[in-house]
Amino acid sequence: MAPMRRFGLTVVLIVFLADQALKLWLLFGAGLAENGPFELAPFMTIVLAWNRGISYGLFQQGTDLGRWLLVAVSFVAAVWLWRWMWRERRRFTVLNLALIIGGALGNGVDRALYGAVVDFVHLHWGSFSWYIFNIADVAIVVGVLGLMYESFRPRAENTA
Repeated sequence: MAPMRRFGLTVVLIVFLADQALKLWLLFGAGLAENGPFELAPFMTIVLAWNRGISYGLFQQGTDLGRWLLVAVSFVAAVWLWRWMWRERRRFTVLNLALIIGGALGNGVDRALYGAVVDFVHLHWGSFSWYIFNIADVAIVVGVLGLMYESFRPRAENTA
């Protein structure tokens, strides 16, 4: 296996496994549903939120058809991005694609198993409240931002 492919696969696995392991621990080890939220810092609370939509709670799905459509979209997107990543030679692009793929797979598995994505990190300060998210969401956002950054770089710098 080529080094760039191995690198991409490693990042996908790290994101996916970290996301799923933490969700499993919070659900079944810490008993987040039974024991309720707990504060990690004055600005961060771990709280259970079942997201039946996509990013930022958009397109909430209340039916099995909607749920499985979102599962299918997650996996189709992951396969499409995987094909791109498999052919890519630029390390930064591979990293960003792998982050998105790992996150999409993590959230897709949640939807397939639980009918919703397990979100748990709630950032807040005073009356300000941020969205509740998970590791997969962070990986997807960082990967998308990385691809956007790369797309705005001059082409000569973008070839490395």
